[in-house]
Amino acid sequence: MKYYLATLYVCLLSLCMASTVSATPAESTVETLNASVLRVKVNLANGSLGLGSAVVISQNQVVTNCHVVNDATDIAIIVNGQPLNATSIKADWHHDLCILTVDGLNAPAVKLGASKNLHYEDSIFTVGYPDKTQTPVSTFGAIKELFPMDDSVIIRATSSFKLGASGGGAFDDAGNLVGIITLKSSGEHAYYYYMPVEWVQALMSKPAESLGKKSEKPFWAKDTTQRPYFMQVVRPYLGQEWKALLKVAKQWTQTEPGTAESWFYLAAAEYATKDYANAEAHFKKVLTLNHQHVQAADYLQKISGLTAKATVTSNQMAANQYALLN
Repeated sequence: MKYYLATLYVCLLSLCMASTVSATPAESTVETLNASVLRVKVNLANGSLGLGSAVVISQNQVVTNCHVVNDATDIAIIVNGQPLNATSIKADWHHDLCILTVDGLNAPAVKLGASKNLHYEDSIFTVGYPDKTQTPVSTFGAIKELFPMDDSVIIRATSSFKLGASGGGAFDDAGNLVGIITLKSSGEHAYYYYMPVEWVQALMSKPAESLGKKSEKPFWAKDTTQRPYFMQVVRPYLGQEWKALLKVAKQWTQTEPGTAESWFYLAAAEYATKDYANAEAHFKKVLTLNHQHVQAADYLQKISGLTAKATVTSNQMAANQYALLN
């Protein structure tokens, strides 16, 4: 009976979390945003051409990634096929966000949402210019992880993007800007990350500077041990390097005990190494910190299944021994 109730609880929890996923955005919403996400072209100091994307956030201002415009001798925003030169910049190199002033820009600004108000499994879609496309491309997905950082959250979602889309926008179903397309992990099963809109809002209030200012490395481009833990766990987790994951995840839980994901990766490593007792306790802690964590609920269901199987096997062995004795 205890096993049945535990399984029922996990199943109901999973159903409740699945019901929080929003519907896909209206086609008209996506089409409207296509006018607010623009192509960026830059001439680099080495003579090559760089491509990226940008989002119109106010009159004559667009936001993009700093790595898109780094080392540029000039920056052009393409509007209706016509290039408009950027005249100044507001740079947050650490967070990889740069706001460009583009005089004469005639394009609608997006509405700014709130990254901090997002939830796991909320749907999300992107608009950007991957590769050398001449028209904007959209991808659709769901939020899988939210990592607290500097008064906001880094967003990881299943909406994929390619080179060239950097600086484009991530939107909720209502069409509000909630993130900026920024980076992905390497490998076949890449993780896709977005910088939060709160950092864009903070940057908007800073004074503009002339183009050509010396840049700094963003947090995600620093040496591996200096990167946030949510980046350090990806390789051992996807590569099933469980001992390495245990080490990093333990450090993460000690540094950020209130972050659900730190306990999730620790519990995942414990589960893979068959330390089921600790894994169960830590997956439950994940759900205490974030009741919408579908993966933690799935793991708990697996552990319940293993426990039930072990109980049945133990009871069968006892019954066999009793039969032999009698």
